[in-house]
Amino acid sequence: MSERIAYKIQQIIDNSQAVQMTMIEDVQTEPLSQKQMIMENVGKKLDSETKGQVMPLLEAILQAQPTIKLKSYAHTTVSITMPKNRYEKMGRPQVGEKLYVDLKKY
Repeated sequence: MSERIAYKIQQIIDNSQAVQMTMIEDVQTEPLSQKQMIMENVGKKLDSETKGQVMPLLEAILQAQPTIKLKSYAHTTVSITMPKNRYEKMGRPQVGEKLYVDLKKY
């Protein structure tokens, strides 16, 4: 099984002999409002008649809830140390750029 994952370079350390890159999995989480999360969870628990009565009231109460960014995803971090000439053959990727890493069992 092979899985190709994009990693964003966070740090590069160059000691003139070797280059060490620290990368983090490039996964975006979408912003969700507390209102949206509460409305969805309450809606799942109610029958249709009760939902019709409660949801408009709940929506009015939650109108001013802020939008927050959920960070519920645990990112994978990878560090790679390689000879400087190999790093240069890769095109000298810089901090913020993305690289693909193939992971598979050998």
